[in-house]
Amino acid sequence: MNAVAYYRVSTKKQGDSGLGLEAQETAVNTFADKNGYDLVAPPFTEVETGTNKKTRPQLQAALNRCRELDATLLIAKLDRLARNVHFISGLMESGVKFVAVDMPQVDNLTIHILAAVAEQEAKLISQRTKAALDAKRENVGEWRVSNLDDDARERGAETMQQNAIDAYKPVLFTAKLLRDGGDSYARIAEQLNENGYRTRQGKDFKAMTVKRILDRASA
Repeated sequence: MNAVAYYRVSTKKQGDSGLGLEAQETAVNTFADKNGYDLVAPPFTEVETGTNKKTRPQLQAALNRCRELDATLLIAKLDRLARNVHFISGLMESGVKFVAVDMPQVDNLTIHILAAVAEQEAKLISQRTKAALDAKRENVGEWRVSNLDDDARERGAETMQQNAIDAYKPVLFTAKLLRDGGDSYARIAEQLNENGYRTRQGKDFKAMTVKRILDRASA
Protein backbone atom coordinates (compact mmCIF):
# COMPACT_ATOMS: atom_id res chain seq x y z
CA MET A 1 0.00 0.00 0.00
CA ASN A 2 1.34 3.37 -1.01
CA ALA A 3 1.36 6.20 1.49
CA VAL A 4 2.41 9.83 1.40
CA ALA A 5 3.80 11.48 4.53
CA TYR A 6 2.75 15.00 5.41
CA TYR A 7 4.47 16.98 8.17
CA ARG A 8 3.73 20.45 9.50
CA VAL A 9 5.56 22.93 11.68
CA SER A 10 4.30 26.33 12.67
CA THR A 11 7.24 28.62 12.00
CA LYS A 12 10.10 28.94 9.56
CA LYS A 13 12.54 28.72 12.48
CA GLN A 14 11.17 25.28 13.36
CA GLY A 15 11.33 24.28 9.73
CA ASP A 16 14.97 25.31 9.39
CA SER A 17 16.04 23.66 12.64
CA GLY A 18 13.99 20.49 12.25
CA LEU A 19 12.43 21.12 15.65
CA GLY A 20 9.21 19.11 15.85
CA LEU A 21 9.79 17.31 12.56
CA GLU A 22 11.88 14.47 13.91
CA ALA A 23 9.14 13.27 16.23
CA GLN A 24 6.58 13.40 13.43
CA GLU A 25 8.84 11.51 11.07
CA THR A 26 9.51 8.83 13.68
CA ALA A 27 5.81 8.35 14.38
CA VAL A 28 4.86 8.10 10.70
CA ASN A 29 7.75 5.80 9.75
CA THR A 30 7.04 3.47 12.67
CA PHE A 31 3.35 3.30 11.80
CA ALA A 32 4.10 2.66 8.12
CA ASP A 33 6.52 -0.18 8.92
CA LYS A 34 4.08 -1.88 11.28
CA ASN A 35 1.09 -1.60 8.97
CA GLY A 36 2.62 -2.45 5.61
CA TYR A 37 2.62 1.01 4.06
CA ASP A 38 5.23 1.89 1.45
CA LEU A 39 6.11 5.56 1.97
CA VAL A 40 6.51 7.41 -1.31
CA ALA A 41 9.43 9.84 -1.39
CA PRO A 42 9.78 12.66 -0.86
CA PRO A 43 7.55 13.57 2.08
CA PHE A 44 5.70 16.88 2.08
CA THR A 45 6.61 19.34 4.81
CA GLU A 46 4.57 22.46 5.46
CA VAL A 47 6.31 25.35 7.18
CA GLU A 48 3.19 27.17 8.21
CA THR A 49 3.27 30.93 8.64
CA GLY A 50 0.62 33.56 9.24
CA THR A 51 0.23 34.08 5.49
CA ASN A 52 -0.36 30.49 4.35
CA LYS A 53 -2.50 28.98 7.12
CA LYS A 54 -5.54 28.82 4.85
CA THR A 55 -3.84 27.69 1.65
CA ARG A 56 -1.28 25.10 2.85
CA PRO A 57 0.35 24.51 -0.57
CA GLN A 58 2.33 21.48 0.61
CA LEU A 59 -0.83 19.78 1.81
CA GLN A 60 -2.48 20.39 -1.54
CA ALA A 61 0.57 18.92 -3.26
CA ALA A 62 0.46 15.90 -0.94
CA LEU A 63 -3.23 15.35 -1.71
CA ASN A 64 -2.57 15.55 -5.44
CA ARG A 65 0.21 12.99 -5.07
CA CYS A 66 -2.12 10.68 -3.16
CA ARG A 67 -4.71 10.89 -5.95
CA GLU A 68 -2.10 10.09 -8.59
CA LEU A 69 -0.90 6.98 -6.74
CA ASP A 70 -4.13 6.02 -4.99
CA ALA A 71 -2.12 6.46 -1.79
CA THR A 72 -3.08 7.14 1.80
CA LEU A 73 -2.04 10.38 3.43
CA LEU A 74 -0.25 9.79 6.74
CA ILE A 75 0.07 12.49 9.34
CA ALA A 76 1.61 12.21 12.81
CA LYS A 77 -1.17 13.88 14.80
CA LEU A 78 -4.59 15.23 14.04
CA ASP A 79 -3.77 18.59 15.61
CA ARG A 80 -0.80 18.85 13.24
CA LEU A 81 -3.28 18.96 10.38
CA ALA A 82 -5.76 21.56 11.55
CA ARG A 83 -7.81 22.90 14.43
CA ASN A 84 -10.56 23.93 12.01
CA VAL A 85 -13.54 21.64 11.52
CA HIS A 86 -14.28 23.08 8.07
CA PHE A 87 -10.77 22.29 6.91
CA ILE A 88 -11.09 18.70 8.11
CA SER A 89 -14.45 18.45 6.34
CA GLY A 90 -12.85 19.67 3.12
CA LEU A 91 -10.10 17.10 3.47
CA MET A 92 -12.61 14.29 3.91
CA GLU A 93 -14.59 15.51 0.91
CA SER A 94 -11.43 15.47 -1.23
CA GLY A 95 -11.76 11.71 -1.49
CA VAL A 96 -8.20 11.06 -0.30
CA LYS A 97 -7.80 8.45 2.42
CA PHE A 98 -5.88 9.77 5.39
CA VAL A 99 -4.77 8.40 8.72
CA ALA A 100 -3.67 10.25 11.81
CA VAL A 101 -1.14 7.74 13.15
CA ASP A 102 -1.73 8.74 16.78
CA MET A 103 -5.34 7.52 16.43
CA PRO A 104 -5.45 5.14 13.42
CA GLN A 105 -8.50 3.25 14.69
CA VAL A 106 -10.93 6.18 14.41
CA ASP A 107 -13.21 6.65 11.43
CA ASN A 108 -14.03 9.83 9.52
CA LEU A 109 -16.97 10.67 11.77
CA THR A 110 -14.82 10.44 14.89
CA ILE A 111 -12.12 12.57 13.31
CA HIS A 112 -14.74 15.14 12.40
CA ILE A 113 -15.94 15.24 16.02
CA LEU A 114 -12.41 15.46 17.38
CA ALA A 115 -11.65 18.31 15.00
CA ALA A 116 -14.75 20.13 16.19
CA VAL A 117 -13.65 19.68 19.80
CA ALA A 118 -10.15 20.95 18.96
CA GLU A 119 -11.62 23.99 17.21
CA GLN A 120 -13.84 24.76 20.19
CA GLU A 121 -10.92 24.40 22.60
CA ALA A 122 -8.89 26.84 20.48
CA LYS A 123 -11.76 29.33 20.68
CA LEU A 124 -12.04 28.87 24.46
CA ILE A 125 -8.31 29.43 24.89
CA SER A 126 -8.61 32.63 22.87
CA GLN A 127 -11.57 33.78 24.96
CA ARG A 128 -9.80 33.00 28.24
CA THR A 129 -6.70 34.85 27.10
CA LYS A 130 -8.77 37.89 26.10
CA ALA A 131 -10.65 37.83 29.41
CA ALA A 132 -7.40 37.65 31.37
CA LEU A 133 -5.94 40.59 29.44
CA ASP A 134 -9.13 42.62 29.92
CA ALA A 135 -9.07 41.91 33.65
CA LYS A 136 -5.43 42.94 33.86
CA ARG A 137 -6.12 46.19 32.02
CA GLU A 138 -9.10 46.86 34.32
CA ASN A 139 -6.99 46.28 37.42
CA VAL A 140 -4.29 48.59 36.11
CA GLY A 141 -6.93 51.20 35.36
CA GLU A 142 -8.36 50.94 38.87
CA TRP A 143 -4.89 51.25 40.33
CA ARG A 144 -4.26 54.41 38.32
CA VAL A 145 -7.61 55.92 39.31
CA SER A 146 -7.04 55.20 42.99
CA ASN A 147 -3.70 56.98 42.80
CA LEU A 148 -5.31 60.09 41.39
CA ASP A 149 -7.35 60.91 44.51
CA ASP A 150 -6.11 63.46 47.05
CA ASP A 151 -5.34 60.96 49.81
CA ALA A 152 -3.22 58.80 47.52
CA ARG A 153 -1.30 61.78 46.17
CA GLU A 154 -0.67 63.01 49.69
CA ARG A 155 0.58 59.61 50.84
CA GLY A 156 2.81 59.37 47.81
CA ALA A 157 4.30 62.80 48.40
CA GLU A 158 4.92 62.02 52.05
CA THR A 159 6.65 58.77 51.15
CA MET A 160 8.86 60.45 48.56
CA GLN A 161 9.79 63.19 51.02
CA GLN A 162 10.66 60.71 53.76
CA ASN A 163 12.73 58.64 51.34
CA ALA A 164 14.68 61.72 50.36
CA ILE A 165 15.25 62.67 53.99
CA ASP A 166 16.46 59.18 54.84
CA ALA A 167 18.77 59.10 51.84
CA TYR A 168 20.48 62.36 52.84
CA LYS A 169 20.79 61.73 56.56
CA PRO A 170 24.58 61.26 56.25
CA VAL A 171 25.00 64.84 54.92
CA LEU A 172 22.16 66.52 56.78
CA PHE A 173 24.06 67.18 60.01
CA THR A 174 27.00 68.72 58.16
CA ALA A 175 24.74 70.81 55.92
CA LYS A 176 22.77 72.17 58.90
CA LEU A 177 25.93 72.95 60.86
CA LEU A 178 27.42 74.88 57.94
CA ARG A 179 24.16 76.69 57.25
CA ASP A 180 23.80 77.72 60.89
CA GLY A 181 27.37 79.06 60.67
CA GLY A 182 26.31 81.36 57.85
CA ASP A 183 27.57 79.47 54.79
CA SER A 184 25.62 79.85 51.56
CA TYR A 185 23.96 76.90 49.85
CA ALA A 186 26.59 77.04 47.15
CA ARG A 187 29.44 76.96 49.69
CA ILE A 188 27.82 74.03 51.51
CA ALA A 189 27.54 72.15 48.22
CA GLU A 190 31.22 72.74 47.49
CA GLN A 191 32.26 71.42 50.89
CA LEU A 192 30.05 68.33 50.58
CA ASN A 193 31.58 67.58 47.19
CA GLU A 194 35.11 68.11 48.52
CA ASN A 195 34.40 65.57 51.26
CA GLY A 196 33.32 62.93 48.76
CA TYR A 197 29.56 63.11 49.22
CA ARG A 198 27.29 62.58 46.21
CA THR A 199 23.58 62.91 45.53
CA ARG A 200 21.27 59.88 45.21
CA GLN A 201 21.92 60.00 41.48
CA GLY A 202 25.70 59.90 42.06
CA LYS A 203 26.19 63.51 40.97
CA ASP A 204 27.84 66.53 42.60
CA PHE A 205 25.77 68.62 44.99
CA LYS A 206 24.41 71.93 43.75
CA ALA A 207 23.17 74.87 45.80
CA MET A 208 19.54 74.05 45.02
CA THR A 209 20.04 70.43 46.07
CA VAL A 210 21.34 71.53 49.46
CA LYS A 211 18.41 73.94 49.88
CA ARG A 212 15.90 71.17 49.15
CA ILE A 213 17.56 68.83 51.64
CA LEU A 214 17.39 71.39 54.40
CA ASP A 215 13.86 72.46 53.51
CA ARG A 216 12.62 68.86 53.64
CA ALA A 217 14.27 68.26 57.02
CA SER A 218 12.65 71.35 58.53
CA ALA A 219 9.18 70.76 57.02
